[in-house]
Amino acid sequence: MIAKMKLGAAISAAVILCASFVTQAVAEDCHRGTLDEAYCDRNLDQVADLPLDPKDWVDPKTIIFTYTPVEDPAVYANVWKPFTDHLEKMTDRKVVFFPVESNAAQLEAMRSGRLHVAGFNTGSNPIAVSCAGFVPFGMMAYDDGKFGYEMEIIVKKGSDITSPADIAGRTMAFTSPTSNSGFKAPSAILKGEFGLLADKDFTPTFSGKHDNSILGVYNGDYEVAAIANSVRQRMERRGVIEKDVLQIVYKSATFPTTGYGHAHNLHPELVAKIKSAFWSFDFESDATFKKEFAKADRFIGIRHKNDWAVIRGIDTANGVSYDCK
Repeated sequence: MIAKMKLGAAISAAVILCASFVTQAVAEDCHRGTLDEAYCDRNLDQVADLPLDPKDWVDPKTIIFTYTPVEDPAVYANVWKPFTDHLEKMTDRKVVFFPVESNAAQLEAMRSGRLHVAGFNTGSNPIAVSCAGFVPFGMMAYDDGKFGYEMEIIVKKGSDITSPADIAGRTMAFTSPTSNSGFKAPSAILKGEFGLLADKDFTPTFSGKHDNSILGVYNGDYEVAAIANSVRQRMERRGVIEKDVLQIVYKSATFPTTGYGHAHNLHPELVAKIKSAFWSFDFESDATFKKEFAKADRFIGIRHKNDWAVIRGIDTANGVSYDCK
């Protein structure tokens, strides 16, 4: 059964989630920008700073790590084991993969201190930074020097939808309101390039995840969906879906992919070890990992302020703010 959610209900859920993030702690008088009152941005880099008092630094004996919930979490617990083993070795700590079923659960886990290291998807990255104290520092890059992915609007081959303009009067599947390729980017593109507004010109529905949307179109449950092509390609490589069954009617420019980082209050010595684990990880060390992230062969450093500027621009076009209150 593919879960569906109306646009209004989905946005309301996101608002409720942000409201649950409000802290009772006494706020420090500092620059914050878009950050929640629990955090400070003294160096103006748009991410939360390390607390000034070392007593507020967190130095866990067990590191909790998770990956953005784009597909079945059980699949990724196995895929990421070579990396979590490497992270254990580099930090001399136990590392546990924490499977999450939704972006909301991942955000709440980091905000509450139950998550230390994570990969947040493109669209939820700015929200995680502002509302959960996430500090992104890296992402995967490919062996040809490129990085990122594209948003695709897909239909089943043979569909009479041959252009986004044909979506008018139809029902279109999105993933979740926090997803860039699954909601934010296609919404901005449909509005800006084709003059189509959700709930006015077409009916939106939410599947919850990219693989749900892809399988929904593949099996005929959805007419059309917006997805990340990196997820579609991984599903094809694993044999979950056959190639040439889906047809692409729109492909976006390239967006930054999943951003990896840590909770803002981790001990700086531990953060240094965590970063070293990312920079030194050998993608060729495990065939399953390498196959899952085909072409990727390294983690590269990123700056949220610069590399996510395009995503923040899309959010602005969609009227999204990072007010967590």
